[in-house]
Amino acid sequence: MSPRDLIPLLLLALVALLAITTFAVVALAREVRRRSQLHLTRVPESDHGAPPAFRTLRSVLVQRPPAWLAIRIRSIDAVQSALGLGNPQPCSWIEGLSGERHLFIAPPVRGWIIVVGSKLPDPAEDVDACFRFLTGLSRKLGHVQFFSASRVLGQHAWARIENGRVVRAYAWADRTLWDQGVKTPAELELGFKCFRYLEQPKSNGFSPSDIVSSNTEKVPLLAARWSLDPAEIDDRQLEHARGVSGDGAAGWY
Repeated sequence: MSPRDLIPLLLLALVALLAITTFAVVALAREVRRRSQLHLTRVPESDHGAPPAFRTLRSVLVQRPPAWLAIRIRSIDAVQSALGLGNPQPCSWIEGLSGERHLFIAPPVRGWIIVVGSKLPDPAEDVDACFRFLTGLSRKLGHVQFFSASRVLGQHAWARIENGRVVRAYAWADRTLWDQGVKTPAELELGFKCFRYLEQPKSNGFSPSDIVSSNTEKVPLLAARWSLDPAEIDDRQLEHARGVSGDGAAGWY
């Protein structure tokens, strides 16, 4: 085969190499973005006594919880008592955010305590029960905030309650379930669209689902402005090493 005959083959090989390289770069960029969105955190194994050479790192996927409380207080004991937590057990931040606990009271961070877990009320199921729970808890603990966001269902809610009085609350699940108080400056700055009772989203150039999705995506941003976004907390910010997990008291809301 002459050198002239080799030129087309070399060009094809170069094009193929460029295509493979481009694909690899795009795939890597997508993976980095995906991990960033999911807030991937690496923590050491619990074998602290082992020599450094034998210690390993395990990847723990910590996602933002679907619902959480932010309470302006530093006493875990006070929150535990107010919630009537049953079967309390010491629990780390990573374990508590794994989603496997009924309730987890996190260590305080900058004067706030985060509470997560499957036993938190869901406004979409019973907004009245959610109201009773939050106002009752606030009468015991003072300043209580609640946030929930489901990207799959488009359901979202936030509430800010002080000494048992609702300062601001909004909840949406295919319709407005709760709309109380005046929009806060943070809501206005973030461009939330809060619908009145019985009002349905209008397009205005965007589909109704886009408007609802936009609200849902912004809930963590609102939480960060009002108090804390759990997914953005570095465990080095925790004021204590461990929190408390347990069960909610029967009939607590």
